[in-house]
Amino acid sequence: MSETSHARARLLPYCNGYGLDLGFGGDKIQPSAIGVDLPIPYTQVGKDPVQLGGDARHLIWFRDEVLDYVYSSHLLEDFPANETRTVLVEWLRVLKVGGSLILYQPDEQVFRAHCKATGQPYNSSHSVPDFSLSWLRDKILATIPGIEIVHSNPLVEAYSFEIVVRKTCSTRG
Repeated sequence: MSETSHARARLLPYCNGYGLDLGFGGDKIQPSAIGVDLPIPYTQVGKDPVQLGGDARHLIWFRDEVLDYVYSSHLLEDFPANETRTVLVEWLRVLKVGGSLILYQPDEQVFRAHCKATGQPYNSSHSVPDFSLSWLRDKILATIPGIEIVHSNPLVEAYSFEIVVRKTCSTRG
């Protein structure tokens, strides 16, 4: 099962209008989402095809402020800590004012403990040892102007957290 399948019922209400599912691995948050993933995803947890293959750090296919939402599950933690803010700014760039950034992510230390306790394989693609809701909210999102947190939950399922951010003003030059 995909990570998104665990969060779909809670987070789908934030995915209104036209949007992206970044790093979806074959199971998009909703059928109408544009699926962006690596040309050959490193995991396949569903049957939805990649519609746009490329690097989620650079949403080159989209102009500023054209989408209603960007959703991503268990992808942001794979980028190095020093790139996290830049990646989020890029994801926010394509959102209209009032649009939502919806993130469902692992709490890294809880995930490591879960893997140790259950024997679940650890995902070595994780790059940020301190990755958690508080790290993301306090160290990264707090430094990005023009957004507000509209929903967050520090622990859902066994080891994940969720946060929804609304873009409150234009970021165009």
